[in-house]
Amino acid sequence: MIHLIQTLTNGRAGTAVRVLALGMVCATALSPRPGEAARIENPVAVFSGIDKITGRITSFDVYVGETVQFGALQVTPKVCYNRDDTEAQKVTTFVEVDEITLDRKIRRIFTGWMFADSPGLNAVEHPVYDVWLTECKLQSDVPPPENVETKAEPSN
Repeated sequence: MIHLIQTLTNGRAGTAVRVLALGMVCATALSPRPGEAARIENPVAVFSGIDKITGRITSFDVYVGETVQFGALQVTPKVCYNRDDTEAQKVTTFVEVDEITLDRKIRRIFTGWMFADSPGLNAVEHPVYDVWLTECKLQSDVPPPENVETKAEPSN
């Protein structure tokens, strides 16, 4: 790139071209890259789940670190990230999903990342229930459990 700039600046308009080229190099170096967008950590993950027997779809909020039961499934998000409104949204959560079996044992059926923009990619598929991530948010209408700390601003 530097060699190209030197080649372009060997003329009468050399100074103007040098300034323009330097500005382009600086702008490229200082501009954020799409893969480096800041992620925002949220205390609440929002999931949707379907009961395949009744056909009912339910949306439910789960605080990070909390376990919520949906049918025979227990859903526990560990983190929930998105980006600010100036970036293309990428909503992700790392979640553990356990099944309560008929003999009352707990069996892990899913551990991994879910992506809201690709719900079929890593959704939990169960014979009776499916669960997928829809969004992450800072607050919920559901009060937080006593053992989960939220990052909400204190009210004055």
